[in-house]
Amino acid sequence: MSGLFDPIPFGGLTLPNRLVMSPMGRGRTTADGTPLPVMAEYYAQRAAAGLIISEATHPSPVAVGHAHSVRLHTAEQARAWARVVDAVHDAGGRMYLQIMHAGRVSHPDLHGETPVAPSAVRADGIARVFDGKPAYPVPRPLTRDDIDATIEDFVRCARTAAGIGFDGVEIHGANGYLLHQFLSPVTNAREDEYGGDAEGRIRFPAEVARAVAAEIGPERTGIRLSPGFPLNDMSEPDRAEVYPVLLDALAALGLGHVHFVAGSDPDLVHELSRRWPHTVVINAGTGPLDADGTLAAADKALAHGAGLLSFGRQFLANPDLPERLRTRAPLNAWNPRFFYEGGGQGYTDYPVLAASAAGTAS
Repeated sequence: MSGLFDPIPFGGLTLPNRLVMSPMGRGRTTADGTPLPVMAEYYAQRAAAGLIISEATHPSPVAVGHAHSVRLHTAEQARAWARVVDAVHDAGGRMYLQIMHAGRVSHPDLHGETPVAPSAVRADGIARVFDGKPAYPVPRPLTRDDIDATIEDFVRCARTAAGIGFDGVEIHGANGYLLHQFLSPVTNAREDEYGGDAEGRIRFPAEVARAVAAEIGPERTGIRLSPGFPLNDMSEPDRAEVYPVLLDALAALGLGHVHFVAGSDPDLVHELSRRWPHTVVINAGTGPLDADGTLAAADKALAHGAGLLSFGRQFLANPDLPERLRTRAPLNAWNPRFFYEGGGQGYTDYPVLAASAAGTAS
């Protein structure tokens, strides 16, 4: 646990510990993606995290990837998100907004348009829409005007997030979504300046990062990457050549952090972590859901160059995760039944240590 609970500077803040709540979409929104009030309670309960990174948030209607995923592109959505951020700050926490465009991993039933992507390469799989189980359609390749408009969507969302109180933003460049799709020669068959070799395929993610960093400051801007992670029908046969080029381009922008999903190529993630000159966040929450196993995963990630460690399921079921780990207390088990639905059930009703102790005493 060396250094795990020590304060650490990050993005102009001082985090009280190195534990990050990983972004996890939970589906507690209206049909148009506006956060429900219960989201403020959920995130505020977890304010003891060194940093909270919000669930993936869409900057435009066509960016939406599944039903009841959260958005930030209307005034109503901004007001709802402001209440969430205020609740986290009032509870003593710090929060970044993660911005995500789903790209080809989408469906017209969600927004009335053909999904967009680098190229007309369909994702294998079933779309999560409001009714039925349709296959993903063949997407429409982004034009140059579309690319410019999409970059502006990211910038506008980041500007709004900063204006309503978020401490920074994380750009989602992982898990098979739009930015990730540009990096692979399988999903990106373009012959213009946004395709071809590594320099071409990293161009769009780098331009998004550059524009967002120019808007809110590079130290408050990060990006999530998942080299080799096959989620959403992704394949990256030349990832060992592409990601170092991407990392160097992002480092030149002075971004505050890179958030890695180790995925199927942890050795490459370790190499990239050593290459990155600023804060590295590594997702360490995919292993055992007990305190000892979680602490062992944390120690391993710190030894491989992580500055911060993100945890998903552990924070989902344990609002007071830092205290439970510090004292090696048992962790609550999570209930996958209510991951995407259920209102407060399986969302805001997980017990904290004091309440657990009181229940045991009675």
